[in-house]
Amino acid sequence: MSKLPSRLQPLWPYAKRVHRLLTFAVGLVARRLGPFLGERAAPRGAVTSVEGWVSHPGAGVVVHGFRPETPLVREAPAGEPAGHWVFARSDRAVVPPSFCLEVPGGTVVGGTGAVISRTGLLDAESSPYFGTPTWREHPLFLKGRLPAVQHVEGDLLVLATRGSANYYHFLTDVLPRLGVYADAVPDPAPDPTVLVPQARGWQRTLLEIAGYGHLPVVEDAPDLAVRADRLFVPSIPNVLEIAPASTVAWVREHLRPQAGSDPRPRRLYVTRGTQPNSRRVVREDELWALLEERGFEKVEPGGLSPQEQIDVFSAAEMVVGPHGAALTNLLFAPAGVTVLELFTAAYVNQCYWSISRSIPDAHYEYLVDGDVTRYGPGSPMNAILADIEIDPARVAATVDRLIAERHGA
Repeated sequence: MSKLPSRLQPLWPYAKRVHRLLTFAVGLVARRLGPFLGERAAPRGAVTSVEGWVSHPGAGVVVHGFRPETPLVREAPAGEPAGHWVFARSDRAVVPPSFCLEVPGGTVVGGTGAVISRTGLLDAESSPYFGTPTWREHPLFLKGRLPAVQHVEGDLLVLATRGSANYYHFLTDVLPRLGVYADAVPDPAPDPTVLVPQARGWQRTLLEIAGYGHLPVVEDAPDLAVRADRLFVPSIPNVLEIAPASTVAWVREHLRPQAGSDPRPRRLYVTRGTQPNSRRVVREDELWALLEERGFEKVEPGGLSPQEQIDVFSAAEMVVGPHGAALTNLLFAPAGVTVLELFTAAYVNQCYWSISRSIPDAHYEYLVDGDVTRYGPGSPMNAILADIEIDPARVAATVDRLIAERHGA
């Protein structure tokens, strides 16, 4: 969506529906033509849950380290308006199953990390895509056939998945799959070849900081399809964006601040800049003047290296900012951090509250701008880049209360 011109972004919900319908229709034709396309044939069907592979012995798929889903009971956070339905809906969630598939002769499709068995079945559980409730709407069907298939000898560990180019998803979906693999597979290879996006410098750097920069890499790309002797496919640990405690712990353990780094600001305001239709704070100049008086420093994480982002957020006692990928850096915040997240009424998301929950003694609150009565339970909440026109005085008053309650000054 972020690639759409700003004047077209309000049409996104309708474009998404058209895309899903078109994908479904093309997929019907592609599955009928599959016998004539050889190794480039789209999946002929799907296995919708990992337990379903036992009914397809010809595929040879082995499930390692299976752990069933577990309930997650959470107390909704404080904020205005109190009890917002997005957070109330999230107070009871489910941590998905954890496992690693071993797929002999399997194929993985780049850009989405879709995994296909040698018998032509899509593994739906490890191959999700945003906003597609059924496997038949998966975007790999849209072209009617797979990209030209490359063959790789030996084993290939699949880390890439949908959203891999996004900072949040790279840190919570992609890298932690290494931990799932290590926990699930008996005697895992110490230096497996991995399928991972590397086109952006920060992706390579984060892999290095985590201690895996030495691994041989097959670089993920949208026009890629790779068939290996064996695929190892870890489950996606944060597929529901609930940031399970184990995922947050893995990231905090493997991506650490530098020892002896320079003193860092303790109160951070995270900006999204001034570009319209970017989820910016519209009256940011007024808000910043108030926050600067209260000892905050403005940070734009996109202008920092990955290690600098880790270092800056690891020292923060308080973080204020609009919803956005930069708040993924809360993964590195210290115990006791206070978080105030700003939203527009048309788009509220619980993913950074979920991260905060797994930080010891952290406190999270939210402020929602606009008429929330227009977006009640069940609203699509897909005005993803709508700007935030919140009253700066309202934010400052909440900050003052939080400082007094949490930090004694």
